[in-house]
Amino acid sequence: MGCVQSQSNGQTSKDKGAASVIGDNNGQGGASAVQLDPRLPLNARQKYSMLASWKGISRALEPTGVYMFIKLFEEHKELLSLFTKFHQLTTRDQQASSEELAEHASSVMNTLDESIRSLDNVDTFLLYLHQVGQSHYKVAGFKKEYFWKIRNPFLEAVKMTLGDRYTENIENIYKVSINLVIETLVEGYEKAQQQQRQASPSS
Repeated sequence: MGCVQSQSNGQTSKDKGAASVIGDNNGQGGASAVQLDPRLPLNARQKYSMLASWKGISRALEPTGVYMFIKLFEEHKELLSLFTKFHQLTTRDQQASSEELAEHASSVMNTLDESIRSLDNVDTFLLYLHQVGQSHYKVAGFKKEYFWKIRNPFLEAVKMTLGDRYTENIENIYKVSINLVIETLVEGYEKAQQQQRQASPSS
C-alpha cells in the first residue's frame, strides 16, 4: 500500500462503538435485518451505505489517491524517502503534477477499491489484505506502524471527493472501515514477520 502511527489504537474501539449505534434497524428495513459475518464491524445498513457511497470514490480513484498522498506528505514529510520514484517532490504543486505519484496513488486506491468491494465475502477481504500486508514486509525501510499514517489522509481525501455526501453517518462508517482495512494489513505484515523469524536459524 502506501504509508500509514497507531494513534488509532484508542480511536478504533471508539469509532467502532460510535458506528455500532448508527443505522440500527430498530426492527425496520429488510437490509438491516440481515445477519452479517461477525468479523465485519458493520451492520447490514452500514455496509450498504459504505458500498453505495464508495461508487463515488471508485469513479475518481486517481484524484482521490493523489490528494490522499499530498495530505500524507504534508503530515509526514519523512515518508517521502520511502518512495524512490518521487522522493524529490517536496512541494504540493510538484506532487500534484507528478505522473509517478499519480501512478502509485492509483495503485493504492485500486487496492482499497478491491478490498472494499470484497466486503460481501470477509474471507476474500481478509486474504487479499493479508497478502498486501505481507508484501510490505519486503519494502526496505517500511514499518507496520506506517500503515496507520494513511488513515487521516484517506478520510480527508474521501471527504473531498464525496463533498456534501460525506455526512456524519458516512464519516463514522468510513472510520470503522479504514480501521478494519489497516488492522488487516498490519496482521498480514506481522504474519510475514513471523514467517521470516521462523525461517531464520536461531542464533
